[in-house]
Amino acid sequence: MAMNREQKRMLRRQGELAPDGSPAPRRPDRAAAPLPKEQRATPGQFVREVRGELRKVAWPSREEIIRYSIIVFVTVVVLTGFVALVDWLSTEGILFLFD
Repeated sequence: MAMNREQKRMLRRQGELAPDGSPAPRRPDRAAAPLPKEQRATPGQFVREVRGELRKVAWPSREEIIRYSIIVFVTVVVLTGFVALVDWLSTEGILFLFD
């Protein structure tokens, strides 16, 4: 497989490519082994970390939510009308062909 310089640099940064350009040896899959009990988070610590991460989220403002909801509602109405029109036209066309 031919790769350009940027692809090789990216693969080296990700650890997929050795410095000489050959494929790097596979690391053992760490997700398969469960963590020891002393390294696991307690339920309280888990909840605190989740709350901390949720504080970092850029939540939309009330005006943005209203605007997005209106856009979604209008889109659903328009697409529903389009599907209903196509359904009606195809039904009429089939009935015309068989009558």
